Amino acid sequence: MYSFEIESPTSVADAVAALGKEEAQALGGGQTLIPSLKARLAAPSVLVSLKNIDEIKGVSINGDTVTIGGGTTHATVAAEVGSAYPALADLAVNIGDPAVRNRGTIGGSLANNDPSACYPAAALASGATIVTNTREIAADDYFEGMFTTALEEGEIVTAVKFPVPEAAAYIKFEQPASRFALVGVFVAKYADGVRVAVTGASEDGVFRWSEAESALSSNFGADALDGLSLSGDGMISDLHGSGDYRAHLIAVLTKRAVKAAA
Repeated sequence: MYSFEIESPTSVADAVAALGKEEAQALGGGQTLIPSLKARLAAPSVLVSLKNIDEIKGVSINGDTVTIGGGTTHATVAAEVGSAYPALADLAVNIGDPAVRNRGTIGGSLANNDPSACYPAAALASGATIVTNTREIAADDYFEGMFTTALEEGEIVTAVKFPVPEAAAYIKFEQPASRFALVGVFVAKYADGVRVAVTGASEDGVFRWSEAESALSSNFGADALDGLSLSGDGMISDLHGSGDYRAHLIAVLTKRAVKAAA
């Protein structure tokens, strides 16, 4: 670690002002950023903690839309969205361990866009809308690659709006030490079609599997995926698994997610 200043504003306006300082960076729950600081992969001179901003915390359910404040912890999501969106609650309750779930936030996860994080798959498969202090961004336009998003400097994720699907499930194959997704697949069925999002696998970060979406939109059953596969090219290959292995897992987990959703 190295020395840096830390500020703890109590409003979004004050946080945006603090982020205007040179080399300032927002700090949510710190579950991605703090390890990055320790590894010297990030070197901000000012950390702007968002933990004291109550206006970006909480869950609201309005008809077929679940809105979650960007500063809401995984534990709160797990506890409060189950009645409206069970698959999303199930995803949240299986993130990390209790310490991670009680500190990590949905906004921090989406802002950092870790290639193995779970929430990006939920947001993309749900066709969610990421709300910031300045605008609203469709999930399809938000994720731009590994650790890269459409957020501009000084922009804060204040909320995420999830349209509730007719059926959904998230299945992940965990890396045992970190409990991050070696591969995770979120399947969501809506009246106008099925969306399938994959995390943990691609070198470009979270992505939609369009071939599976087309097949499942015609027949929402695991057998609709028979014969479909992905290439290992462009998939992450490391000590935990090769690109081909991850590609194989995507097909397996997608079938399991469809069965769980159905």
